[in-house]
Amino acid sequence: MTRLAANLTMLFNEVDFLDRFEHAAKAGFRGVEFLFPYAYRLDDIAARLDASRLELVLHNLPAGDWAGGERGIACHPGRKAEFEDGVGAAIEYARGLGVKQLNCLAGIVPPGVPLEDAYLTLAANLEFAAGKLKSEGIRLLIEPINTFDIPGFILHGTRQALDLIRATGSDNLFLQYDIYHMQRMEGEIAATIKANLPLIRHIQLADNPGRFEPGTGEINYRFLLGMLDEIGYDGWVGCEYKPKAGTAQGLHWIGDHGLHA
Repeated sequence: MTRLAANLTMLFNEVDFLDRFEHAAKAGFRGVEFLFPYAYRLDDIAARLDASRLELVLHNLPAGDWAGGERGIACHPGRKAEFEDGVGAAIEYARGLGVKQLNCLAGIVPPGVPLEDAYLTLAANLEFAAGKLKSEGIRLLIEPINTFDIPGFILHGTRQALDLIRATGSDNLFLQYDIYHMQRMEGEIAATIKANLPLIRHIQLADNPGRFEPGTGEINYRFLLGMLDEIGYDGWVGCEYKPKAGTAQGLHWIGDHGLHA
């Protein structure tokens, strides 16, 4: 049965971040995810998870100056030390919050940096992070992101991500497959998931166009979510969408698709 995790960066943002855990639990969710925990005390997040009996299934490594437009620094030459410090911070939070997998946002290629240099930097940083996380029993994920929403993002296709995983030689580097992003870049969602299921450890969803909740656009989520059960996907599906008319008002899509939060 599909296990849905509420993305607390995008859902329930009608209330303050630390109050979103309770709202997610009341809506029936048993798992949550979000972009970053680092602006909050670890103990405060842990207390909200415990009080709401929620599992934190995923968050990201630090991604540089997010407010300033950075979307990860793993491909930025000259910031290796900053990236490695970020891996350490992510491990500290993951330990305290019981997180078993972390996502690395690869980043936008910096101006003036040759693409080959950015790729080599990314591969080296992923190899480092995958090794550090493996020693902690934590999986490292990478996520291709569409270049319509984030122009210049270095990792923007499934095949590209799989080649990168092979290039690192790591057995602790896996794919985070975001249906919305890959619908925009590639299509062929069902076939791609089936072909690469052994390397897919987390899936995220949103409809297209608009990145709203399922049922508002062109993606056949009734078919796709049923297929995930049929092929034996046993991970979480993160609800990383923008509520079209408020979080609570839009949650009817779950029942409409024959699911439970």
